[in-house]
Amino acid sequence: MEITIENLERYYGDRRVLYIEKMEIEKGKITAITGPNGCGKTTLLNIIAGLDREFSGVIKYDGKYLNRETVDKMTIVFQKPYLFRRTVFENIEYPLRIRGINKVNRKPLVVDLAKGLEIENLMGKKAHLLSGGESQKVALARALVFKPELLLLDEPTSNIDPDAINTLEREILKFNKETECTVLIVTHNMEQAKRLGNRIIELSYN
Repeated sequence: MEITIENLERYYGDRRVLYIEKMEIEKGKITAITGPNGCGKTTLLNIIAGLDREFSGVIKYDGKYLNRETVDKMTIVFQKPYLFRRTVFENIEYPLRIRGINKVNRKPLVVDLAKGLEIENLMGKKAHLLSGGESQKVALARALVFKPELLLLDEPTSNIDPDAINTLEREILKFNKETECTVLIVTHNMEQAKRLGNRIIELSYN
């Protein structure tokens, strides 16, 4: 999914927190968004995700304005994962279930992702009781399971251990390569941006 942005502005009261004259997010590539705290990285991601509508300007997704069909093809993973108080398996399975995928076909998709993210031993555990790294892996698996065309990641490896970071980065790269999904990752870590990003965009204060 290609994203084009023109004359985007977002204000909090009288304070402008984000201004982008023009930006293009290339289809099928990983784009890393970096910049200092408070420069609008997360605000931009929330706007693209359709979670923040209080902006002016134009955003198009494959040449179209945001609509229900577009929303169904995208997903976002937050810095602090929001997991259901259900099992890990049920959390990962959820996007498939609400899309009407047959139960028999759901299990192998969930299991395959769980193996890649090294959480297959957690399938029966309650998701809200997991560690930070485990929770983030589950959140990423839930995001990837329905093969979105646009994956938005907001500091997905913040405050987790190096092994978990390596696993998450590996699976993000693998998913992008296999599906040609457009990935937009917000990160304060320039080294991570270089490892993952086909392109790096640095935001500055407005």
